[in-house]
Amino acid sequence: MNGGGMEKCSACQEFLPAGAFAANASRPDGLQVNCRECAAGSYRRRREAQGRTVRVKVPVPLGHKRCPQCEEVKPHSEWERNKSSSDGWSSYCRECRAERNRVSCFQRKYGLSPADLEALIAQQRGICCICLAAPAEHVDHCHKTGRVRGVLCFSCNAALGQFKDQPEAIRRAAAYVEGNAWKPTLVAPGVYQLPS
Repeated sequence: MNGGGMEKCSACQEFLPAGAFAANASRPDGLQVNCRECAAGSYRRRREAQGRTVRVKVPVPLGHKRCPQCEEVKPHSEWERNKSSSDGWSSYCRECRAERNRVSCFQRKYGLSPADLEALIAQQRGICCICLAAPAEHVDHCHKTGRVRGVLCFSCNAALGQFKDQPEAIRRAAAYVEGNAWKPTLVAPGVYQLPS
C-alpha cells in the first residue's frame, strides 16, 4: 500500500484510492489485487469467451431500480415488495411482472405460448367469435376437457360461465331473447311440464 491511502492495481498498474478495490479478507490489506474496473473487465472477457453475455452495469439513482426485461430505470413506486430478495424489491417492475405472470398462466393453464395466443386471435380477426363486435381478450375453454375453444370478449366469456356451458340453457335463452318465451305448466308441486 502506498503511504497516501492509495493502492496499486496489479492489472492496470495504476495507483488508485482504496475505495476502487473490492474487499478481500484473506489479503493482508483487506483488498483485492485488481481494481473493480479491471476485475469487471476480466470477468466480462471470461464470460464472453464462454459464449455468454454480460449485462452492462447501468447507473441507477437512489430510490430507483432497473428492470431486466424492459431495461428501464423506474422508481420504487413501480415495483412490488419482496422480503426474500437482497434489496427488498421484486426482480421485475409491476408491468413486466404482470406480463410474465400472464404468459406463465396461459402456458400452464391452457398450454398456449404468446405466439399460439396471437395466432388464435388472428384467426378470429381480433374479434369475439360470439358477438362479432368486441375485441377478443379472454381465452375460453371447456371446463370438462380443458380444450381451448377460442378467444372471447369479457361479456360473452362471462355469459358462458353463467350458463355453466349448458347448450340447452343457452338455446332456451336465445329463444327467449327472440321472443319465443315458453312458460312451463305447473302439474304438481315442484313438477313442471315443458311446452312441446
